[in-house]
Amino acid sequence: MQYSQFVELYESLAKTPKRLEKTSILAEFLKKLKSHGKPQWIYLLKGRVFPEYDPREFGISDKITIKAISKSSGVSESEIMRKYKKIGDIGDLAESLVAKRKQSTLFSSKLSTEKVFENLKKLVEIQGHGAVEKKLNLLCEILNFASGKEAKFIARTLLNDLRVGMADGVIRDSLALAFFKDQPEMIEKIEYAYDLVNDYSLVFETASKGKKDLEKITIIPGRPMKVMLPIKVTDIKEAFRICGIPLAVEHKYDGFRVLINKDEKGNISLFTRRLENVTSQFPDVVETIKKHVKASSFILDSEVVGFDHKTKKYLPFEAISQRIKRKYDIDKLQKNLPVEINVFDILYYNNKAIENLTFKERRSILTKIIKEESYKIRPSMQIVTSKESEALEFYKKALKIGEEGIMLKKLDAPYHPGRRVGYMVKMKPDSAEFDLVITGAEYGSGKRAGWLTSYIVACKSLDNGFLELGKVSTGLKEKEEEGTTYEEMTNILKPLIMDGKGKEVRIKPKIIVTVKYQNIQRSPSYSSGFALRFPRITAFRPERGIHDIATIKDIEKEVKVIRSNVSGLQ
Repeated sequence: MQYSQFVELYESLAKTPKRLEKTSILAEFLKKLKSHGKPQWIYLLKGRVFPEYDPREFGISDKITIKAISKSSGVSESEIMRKYKKIGDIGDLAESLVAKRKQSTLFSSKLSTEKVFENLKKLVEIQGHGAVEKKLNLLCEILNFASGKEAKFIARTLLNDLRVGMADGVIRDSLALAFFKDQPEMIEKIEYAYDLVNDYSLVFETASKGKKDLEKITIIPGRPMKVMLPIKVTDIKEAFRICGIPLAVEHKYDGFRVLINKDEKGNISLFTRRLENVTSQFPDVVETIKKHVKASSFILDSEVVGFDHKTKKYLPFEAISQRIKRKYDIDKLQKNLPVEINVFDILYYNNKAIENLTFKERRSILTKIIKEESYKIRPSMQIVTSKESEALEFYKKALKIGEEGIMLKKLDAPYHPGRRVGYMVKMKPDSAEFDLVITGAEYGSGKRAGWLTSYIVACKSLDNGFLELGKVSTGLKEKEEEGTTYEEMTNILKPLIMDGKGKEVRIKPKIIVTVKYQNIQRSPSYSSGFALRFPRITAFRPERGIHDIATIKDIEKEVKVIRSNVSGLQ
């Protein structure tokens, strides 16, 4: 398959904002890819060469991309940089320069997808002395054969900015349309398969063979998977209506959620809900698991909570977040910020996926294999009840000892990864806050010069794009001991800068923060149509991903609640 076919697809997708049109276009392409390509090439639809859970990146900056374009086009780097500042899109710039080079030569060899994909993969693997020169040579190998439009999308792929509106939902629906036309129930089956393995190459390969092959996809220990998500309620009656009676009631801990894996070879790995591997940051958790969980293989769903090593008092999430994002001084951190593992579910046990067992059955297995030890590991605190009064009493006691609230769970329900399906709900005191993603930032001045200190935050749109809700510039700290600092956040955001003008930069949407606010008002200034009043960042959430952030529906629902409350006071 020629790379030009991918480029034609990108161009077609970029021309329409309509989801149904994108789905139809991609479905036709997937049929061709099945016959003339390789399953892993589907990663190119998201500008990648590995599955979403794989943290490896190309490691290519704007400067290296400009160097490669310069070598390929014969235009000086200074001239390219001047034009880049004017145009603002390195893809469009690469297209114009490479197209001119093509016009001045008789060179017309075709560029294969195989060559593009393999060279991009090699970029990831190159490290150490001479890495930049080696990467440049690999880039020039493909840019020298590229047409203008091919160069545009190669450049955009390198910087993780394809600009074609390729959301997971479009890929899912396209797979269903391509291989299971007129079978709408297959959309959910495809999504379920993806949530188990987080690998569209595997899902594409099996779906193209038929329903039976797709349904053989199962949990793979040692590979991150999406967690099941709760529905939020504020009323105990609503919780009982959703979960039925009797139901289980558990503490909601103020820690970070982690899936603890042990594969058939005995390797233990820890993954956050955003699919990040944090095993090396928590050697103490690994040792505890080895000593206290008796099974040959498993996947445990848990909440890891920090506590003060002197007073044994449990600490808020912001304290333990220091350990998630640090990859050095591990010994010191685990001594000063020890953790306790609260296990509340099990999805895989002794070489078998058990997510389809009822929660009651899974809980029974969980309690049998865990050897409890205070401040090390324990099954989550739980009662089973049919009485709202008992659940409310449990809730009050949980709040009194400092827990966030409670989780209420349906006893006869399976585990459904990646979805809010009503098998469990969370209940905690009302707080005007949302988890949002940073999509832009602005450099500060004065004593904050050099730091990104003001952040554009956004929610998810209905088609999994992003809608801005305003700018927040308070909540972070200037000293490390007080929490996440402006300097730390700047270091986190800088590698994600896509482009910018002056002090303002556009950020690749990956970093999640919890934002509290006083009110929400309508505003034409932001793409959501709303703006948060007096927003404040209360926590950096490195363990959370895009699927965790608030949606525009959540915002609209909250606006209705606010209006209702105001009307009630009038």
